[in-house]
Amino acid sequence: MQPLLQQACSDTFTMVAWSTLIAVAVGLPLGILLVLTDRGGLVQNVVANKVIGQIVNVGRSMPFIILMVALMSFTRWVTGTTIGTTAAIVPLAIGGIPFFARLVETAVREVDNGLVEAVQSMGGNTWTIVRKVLVPEALPSLIASTTTTIIALIGYSAMAGTVGGGGLGDLAVRYGYQRFETQMMWITVAILAVAISLIQFAGDFAARSLHRRGARSGPAPRLRLLKAEEPATADVGKAA
Repeated sequence: MQPLLQQACSDTFTMVAWSTLIAVAVGLPLGILLVLTDRGGLVQNVVANKVIGQIVNVGRSMPFIILMVALMSFTRWVTGTTIGTTAAIVPLAIGGIPFFARLVETAVREVDNGLVEAVQSMGGNTWTIVRKVLVPEALPSLIASTTTTIIALIGYSAMAGTVGGGGLGDLAVRYGYQRFETQMMWITVAILAVAISLIQFAGDFAARSLHRRGARSGPAPRLRLLKAEEPATADVGKAA
């Protein structure tokens, strides 16, 4: 039993880790783009916003088990197979991208618009605003969003196990359900519950720490730093 559990935990960790990295790498700019292109945004483009929003909505509305089946051809093209841990990463990542993008959009919209206007008055461009204001100010919420995404992907990975994706879900189905080994079933449930609790605790701790640090420093020092960077850049231009 122990080797089976170790392999299943390793497979689940691999699936969730890689799919989370892909979901964050793609979902973060996608969520920010949804805010920037919205009405009144920094790069307002209603058509682009509607198209991106609709794609995200379709991705979020599709049940994961159906998404896995629908992406089988694409998964086979990318990985060469539709069974196993590597194959399961593809639908997991694609399912996590729209989920995380909407959470990013919500987090970024909560940033105080006064900070954005202050940086604009200093001559900051869109990239500066995103890098110096939107992402740093929304960072605690982004950490919480990442935690929520990881937990959701753990649940998705368990569903992936029912169709040959490997991991704890596959172990629970093959041994706990098909072979009527109830002990194995409850062990996998306990492992998933402990893992989710630890991830949630770590995510909440990180988000609270960043929030307290941001509350102590406040926006004023960051804005002063941005303002101080302008003369330094101008002096470098004159010297050149």
